[in-house]
Amino acid sequence: MRNDTTLIESVFLLSVLLAIFGICIIGLGMPPQIPILIIIGVVIIFGKIKGASWDIIHKGIENGIKPGLIPIFIFMLIGALVSVWIASGTIPTIMIYGFKILSAQLFLPSVFIISLIVGVVVSSFTTVSTVGIALSGMGQFMGFDPAITVGAIVSGAYLGHNISPLADTTSLASAIAEVDMFEHIANLMKTAIPTIIISLVFFMFFGHSSNGATGSSISQLVNTLSSTFHISLITLLPVLVMFIFSWKKIPAIPTLLVSIAVSIGIIYLYHPHYSFIDLGNLIQDGYVSKTGVKGVDTLLTRGGIQSMMWSVSLIFLALSLGGLLVELKVIDTLITSISTVVDTKGKLILTTTLSCIGVNIMVGEQYLSMILPGRAFKSQYDAIHVQPKELSSVLANAGAAINPLIPWGVSGVFIKGTLGVSTINYLPFTISCIVAFLINIILGFMKLKKKDNYDLMEKAS
Repeated sequence: MRNDTTLIESVFLLSVLLAIFGICIIGLGMPPQIPILIIIGVVIIFGKIKGASWDIIHKGIENGIKPGLIPIFIFMLIGALVSVWIASGTIPTIMIYGFKILSAQLFLPSVFIISLIVGVVVSSFTTVSTVGIALSGMGQFMGFDPAITVGAIVSGAYLGHNISPLADTTSLASAIAEVDMFEHIANLMKTAIPTIIISLVFFMFFGHSSNGATGSSISQLVNTLSSTFHISLITLLPVLVMFIFSWKKIPAIPTLLVSIAVSIGIIYLYHPHYSFIDLGNLIQDGYVSKTGVKGVDTLLTRGGIQSMMWSVSLIFLALSLGGLLVELKVIDTLITSISTVVDTKGKLILTTTLSCIGVNIMVGEQYLSMILPGRAFKSQYDAIHVQPKELSSVLANAGAAINPLIPWGVSGVFIKGTLGVSTINYLPFTISCIVAFLINIILGFMKLKKKDNYDLMEKAS
């Protein structure tokens, strides 16, 4: 490039990009792939005007896509997992046992707590695509708005993942801020505990908003599932495998592959004449329910690798855009310029939070939304003696936890594709994702005790 991107150029370009997003998605109701493709064209033109070679542009796209390759592969495995979990009876078993345990009055708080607990043990993606599907289906038959139920699932799953020592984002946040992981988690409790309380109160209130599913409709669902699938503890083996593998910190890909293999074994245990072709179609195109009960068939006709291709195309484009913006120094220029003018803890935490959210909006990738602001603001936290654990907390609450609220973000796309509810619809009910970073900001502006100050001179000595 002939020269670096200036602050004015960065602000102008990002303003144009946001305007395109708003007009195309909100104004015209287009699928997000189209405006992102348009924006990629605009950014490429900007890069060529600045003198960027095609090698630089190609490098930006390639570097943007690379962080998403493993998540994309995991998405396809989860598509296969969902289909075999239904066919083997795993998800129907979870639903039937769930109806015996959960009441309509406490359903939403229970969904939040269950998702929170599972999210601590397994990834947020896995939580959404396994127990999330079962809980979402139960909510529909209990008469709850699907958006509220999905909001409770996402709130619990991502909060649980955020405070889990097993989570990749937990390790990343602590590594960027250069703080011990367990110190990071302990500090996160300042926001996590109030967030859990506020979320429970919120879902308790909405827990009474059900339109009241009749006992007969739930009974019909249970009878239909019981007559169609084999309901037993054996069908829960794939869930047990996933929990054990996650607890042993075995990576997601082998964990999913083994769970899929166990599910296939259960399918052949109960359906020994299931052909290899049928199995291939199940994994590729998903499970097709033919119970004759419309609600059940709509709920359980899902899964398959092909069901994730809409999500994969959107993620592919969003990450390509993000890679271009990073390679052309558009985001770095803006964040670095802002980081030099904040001189108090409150302003610094507020600015870091807004930067994490902004990168999420522009790039749609949770790792970059933590890495870019974390790298840009780290020296400023040191300069004004703010403890590094405060930075790691912001990166977790405003970086990783915000990604499911972005319609074209990796998490937002995945949730919509898996649970069938658009990001805009469930967003108002993702209480934990919204409350956590707001508490971070409030705590940042509160007067610190002397012992909380981070003294570089003392640390050096």
